[in-house]
Amino acid sequence: MPSAASQTPEYGLTPTMRDVLDRMRRAGRPPLHTMSVGEAREAYRLGAEILDLPRVPLARIEEVQVPARDGHRMPARLYAPGGAHLPVLLYLHGGGFTIGGLETHDSLCRQLAMQGGAAVLSLDYRLAPEHRFPAAVDDAWDALQWLACDGGTALGLDVTRLAVGGDSAGGTLSAVCALMARDAGLPLALQLLFYPGTAARQDSDSHRRYAEGVLLARPLIDWFFGHYIAPEHREDWRFAPLLAPDHGGVAPAWIGLAECDPLVDEGIAYGDVLRAAGVPVQLELWRGVVHDFIKMGRAVPEARLAHAAAGQALQEAFAS
Repeated sequence: MPSAASQTPEYGLTPTMRDVLDRMRRAGRPPLHTMSVGEAREAYRLGAEILDLPRVPLARIEEVQVPARDGHRMPARLYAPGGAHLPVLLYLHGGGFTIGGLETHDSLCRQLAMQGGAAVLSLDYRLAPEHRFPAAVDDAWDALQWLACDGGTALGLDVTRLAVGGDSAGGTLSAVCALMARDAGLPLALQLLFYPGTAARQDSDSHRRYAEGVLLARPLIDWFFGHYIAPEHREDWRFAPLLAPDHGGVAPAWIGLAECDPLVDEGIAYGDVLRAAGVPVQLELWRGVVHDFIKMGRAVPEARLAHAAAGQALQEAFAS
């Protein structure tokens, strides 16, 4: 996970969250934005599960290859708690479109499968800077279409009950996929969005308020987006789904946010835009925690609450 700043500011953090950030600061790890991309990916991989819950055993764990439109085979991992013909969530990991993968989000996907009573297919979409915008969007959309058709059927899943979800950059991709699914006539039961990025510019109050001292500080955001997208493309709604011309008719949304997160304002704004378009929205805000908190279940109780809430949202969406 990203490293904390040299000193943790006063942000109304919970005592546990402050202790976690203080311990990260004392560990003295260099910030990801000071590393090369390769070094940052390895550092994130090595640190991703230090605070995560242990990997819960599941009845089915299967490595899968998902075809992209250019013939590339994307690695993916299927998690299922048991049974046949389960509904399925396509999960798109966070990491600023630049870092992260199957291993960094393995524990989280297991929790979602177990608590949601559903299969979860975690996708290793291609990353920047080797594959810049809109490559991640194309990969995510290709995977969702494949899962809804031949792929999901071949895996023995119930493709009539399909959802898409992700955290951070993966939440952005999920929101975009939900819009694309609406336009393609592909029904989704839910879009499950953990603190998604939805805006073209990082100029909200929360971006100013939490610009430093949290895991997702301004220099790291700039580093991520500098690798991912050219400035002239930032107004594209596939990067900033708030700018989509029409939000009506998209899948119901569950949005889980962290209070002390630069992205919290745009997450709230996205919920408001969806509601204004007549989309059912359930928005939950966990107070006193920071971006990436859902991967801190060993130490941060709000992470475990968020897992349970997301699992309940999946169960309800797939039952309706």
